[in-house]
Amino acid sequence: MAAVRAVASKRGLRYEEIGGINARDAPAALCPGGSNRLTGELAPGFWGSSCDADEHEVGGFFKKVVLPRAVLAKAHMPDLTTVVPAFDVESIETKPDEQVRRLSRKRVQFESIDFNQRFIATVPEGHDPIALRELFSPAFLEWTTTIDREVDFGASDRQLYFSWHLRELSEDELELALDNAGKLFGRVRAELEEEGAHTYPVGPWYAGMEPFPGS
Repeated sequence: MAAVRAVASKRGLRYEEIGGINARDAPAALCPGGSNRLTGELAPGFWGSSCDADEHEVGGFFKKVVLPRAVLAKAHMPDLTTVVPAFDVESIETKPDEQVRRLSRKRVQFESIDFNQRFIATVPEGHDPIALRELFSPAFLEWTTTIDREVDFGASDRQLYFSWHLRELSEDELELALDNAGKLFGRVRAELEEEGAHTYPVGPWYAGMEPFPGS
């Protein structure tokens, strides 16, 4: 909590110990109910919200605390689903063999061998995987393999999400997670622009702090 508060102060973000839902007639909130929620420009050019994820209890019989194993960052991105279906990309390191085999039935394979060895990309049942293959350029696939953490990301319910598995509970680790989430957001926006999809200018609407322009 102290580390998250410190990052909020340093980056000018709104901090909430427990993230609430959106106010009446306001844009939808991100990470509702999430612990240690941050909202605003999480990294340069990346507006969204983040919160603790994959929480677990630690401690003895008389005193236990809940700590996160990951940080989840989200951004509203309705443009994304005009180009591709919902999708998930998960680090293979975090998946037991049986789950890997199950997910392989829906797996989308890419031309990058390194990417396929590190991640499992899937689309919902009944969706054409070709659009997802066409969205991710070789440069994007190569960049994802340079991230030195276990990460998951994807598009769900017109939102982009990014999960960063923590190695330590520190300010530096949280800032590294937010910076990489920002890089993912920027690269996905660039892929959309190359595909000719409609995109909005970067701003607080991606964080649910204001309505999207023209909405």
